[in-house]
Amino acid sequence: MVNKEKIKEVIEKIRPSLQRDGGDVELVEITDDGTVKVRLQGHCAGCIHAQQTLKYGIERAIKKYVPEAKEVVNVP
Repeated sequence: MVNKEKIKEVIEKIRPSLQRDGGDVELVEITDDGTVKVRLQGHCAGCIHAQQTLKYGIERAIKKYVPEAKEVVNVP
């Protein structure tokens, strides 16, 4: 089971860098299989680099501190 509080802590750590670029991220859900669902907001939502931010920024940080997280996906 993925620890929701740890996920929230990681998001709070990376949030300032997203906000500096006019974006943000919201935790939507953590599924039973370990998928972390987030919603990119602001400039991140429509940015051409959103997928890279999601996979190489957000997902990498979450998996580093919460290795039981399977993957991070963006939901509209």
